[in-house]
Formats: sequence, structure tokens, C-alpha cells
Amino acid sequence: MLVLKSGPVVLSKRPTKPMIGARVGDLRRDGALVLERVEEESGDWYVQVWLREDNTYQLEYRDGVPSEHYQTRTISREKAAEAMMGWMKRDPAWKDAFHWINIGSMFKGDYQGDC
Repeated sequence: MLVLKSGPVVLSKRPTKPMIGARVGDLRRDGALVLERVEEESGDWYVQVWLREDNTYQLEYRDGVPSEHYQTRTISREKAAEAMMGWMKRDPAWKDAFHWINIGSMFKGDYQGDC
């Protein structure tokens, strides 16, 4: 099942594409959305978007385990929404519009940098 959250608040269980697009469009600076697959597979499976103070969208996704956690940025609200919807549909090409950086080391006990 898919769950759309803003912080700890569940916005929708089984969100629709129009809902996700609207919620990304409604983000305010320093606001974030998380779209998560729950009760489907073991591990953490999610994509999230954060509208940063500099008006860029930071996208991250995790494929099950901390070592498979990736991040990118875009200035495009549309691209951020399309990425979330592509992830939701399990479209294998959803990641292709971005250059992703593996940040999995940030989630290991030996990481000493800033998040």
C-alpha cells in the first residue's frame, strides 16, 4: 500500500497521481512530502521531496536499505512531481531525468558529516 505523508501526518493512503501533483505544487519552502510503500516488501521503500529555502526541490529515494539511498536536486516543480508519480507507478524510467548521488554512507554509524 502507498502512503503519502507530510512529516508525521498521513495525507492519504493510496494517493492518486493528481493528488501527488497537487501536493507537490502546494509545498511551501522547507516543506516536504514522503511517498512510502508500506506492508509490501521488507525494508524501507520511499521517495521524498523537500522544497528547500533556496527554492530548489531535493528528491531522495531509498530502495529497501540505507546503503541504497539516493539524492538529487531540481528547480522544476513539474519534474519533482513527475518523479514521485513515476516511482509510484514503478516506471523503470522515472529516475532517468536526474543525476542521482548515492548518499547511503550518511546513514551508517561511521558518518561524521552534515545531513
